[in-house]
Amino acid sequence: MRLYVRQIPIGGVCLKWYALFVRTGEEEHVRLHLERVLSDREMRILIPKRKIIERRGGRNCEKIKTLLPGYVLIKADMSQELYYELKTVPNLIRVLRDESEPVEVLEREIAVILALTDNGDVIDFSSVYKEGNAIRVVDGPLKGLEGIIESYDHRKKRIKIRLDFMGRTRRIDLGAHLVDVYKLSDIKCTTVSMEK
Repeated sequence: MRLYVRQIPIGGVCLKWYALFVRTGEEEHVRLHLERVLSDREMRILIPKRKIIERRGGRNCEKIKTLLPGYVLIKADMSQELYYELKTVPNLIRVLRDESEPVEVLEREIAVILALTDNGDVIDFSSVYKEGNAIRVVDGPLKGLEGIIESYDHRKKRIKIRLDFMGRTRRIDLGAHLVDVYKLSDIKCTTVSMEK
């Protein structure tokens, strides 16, 4: 069975996603040029990026890296006129195409990128197992208890949590799959009652 995504024309124009192959590292320059030169056209420009942590000189530094180096995605009505205007953009190598015409990037493929970037450009960190996050145990003998993450072992997929139990603060080692993370503002009280 094939899945078809229907394009809905906006103002009589059917906008579709296309990929531009550009010189690696020049994605932002191409975006600025497109915004300046083709500002009269209805067009969305997307350069998906991701935040990463790099260790430099013993320090963790937050960096933003391009997710698809060498590509700029545009949503536009690809007319012959626009195609030839794009060919004049500096640092743009070519519009991805088959033998006869530019190839459309499928809407379902773009939907994944837009979901990851939250309809922006940057994929943010996953804050699932950050130290200091509040958790609730969702399975096992400690189900229902709430605590704070003290450390997370990425290799073993285990977390050490701090929770109040029987009037004292305890440190417990759990499998990461046993907990559910939520914001500290969602915690009303970290004291745990043993009532069912």
